[in-house]
Amino acid sequence: MGIDLGTANTLIYVSGKGIVLEEPSVVAIDRRTEEPRAVGKEAKSMLGRAPEDVHALRPLRDGVIADFDATAIMLQEFIRRAYEGNPIVQPRMVIGIPSGVTKVERRAVMEVAAQAGAREVDLIEEPIAAAIGAGLPVTESTGNMIVDIGGGTTEVAVISSQGKVVSESIRVAGDELTASIIQYIKKKHKLVIGENMAENLKIRLGSVCSSEEGDSEENDSMVEVRGIHLVSSLPRSAQLQASEIREAMSEPINAIVDAVKITLEQTPPDLAADIIDRGILLAGGGALLKGLDVFISKETGIVTHIAAEPLKCVVLGTGRVLEDKSFERVLSDRSRLI
Repeated sequence: MGIDLGTANTLIYVSGKGIVLEEPSVVAIDRRTEEPRAVGKEAKSMLGRAPEDVHALRPLRDGVIADFDATAIMLQEFIRRAYEGNPIVQPRMVIGIPSGVTKVERRAVMEVAAQAGAREVDLIEEPIAAAIGAGLPVTESTGNMIVDIGGGTTEVAVISSQGKVVSESIRVAGDELTASIIQYIKKKHKLVIGENMAENLKIRLGSVCSSEEGDSEENDSMVEVRGIHLVSSLPRSAQLQASEIREAMSEPINAIVDAVKITLEQTPPDLAADIIDRGILLAGGGALLKGLDVFISKETGIVTHIAAEPLKCVVLGTGRVLEDKSFERVLSDRSRLI
């Protein structure tokens, strides 16, 4: 099976079947028994709403494992669901990881996979997996640039002949965009809102269009947000302009664009010429942010496209590697566990 073990979502691809699971990377643990109470969508609905005897958490942060035991519990349950509860032979796993992780963090992923029942684990760096899943011609000796904006990390890479030529990995992505909205509303409106509300605001109203480029009606629209007032400590609501969401996200968006520029500056001239011809490809959930492709194109002078299925690029790439041995060169780590 191929696994995109993401900060925000986990997707599983089973050879011969395709994508069989897509769930939030969230687990709810019973504090008394330390047994899982819920995993995936049900657990996500409990974030910020769980009773005192339940700890709902996201066990991955910034693209890496933050809670080993909770990640193992979550992955075991996802694998069981992927095979519909049927007993299976311990599978081979190909797991996508951020390109900037340390050796310790890589080992943690392999150990979690072993605890979840893998007989063999291969790791593949996420930008390469995303490029393969998006259908870029990575086997050719031409330059292909991909920007994979996930929940915890943004991976920028130039790929040629099944390998990374230059890359940049930053721990600024979807989570940072959400956090920036929370901090902005706290600072400007003196209101503390939850992560789920901030994420909904990002999805519904988030954009990267400047005021002069955006739709004036959208820029003037108002939305009600609810939370706890910092002064009174009581529940309150406030009116928020849609344009404020764009202002709130400007800093992490600029960090992502800077990572793209740094990668382009380090790209060899011949490959840079290929990228000018082919353009930049966006993948990951962040690619869906309205106007981001236009903004990157404006800032770099290079046409920027969005992958056909940006949320699924990494897991589709792991699946292709599983099913096509010609891609085995892209695997970065391998461990036979039994």
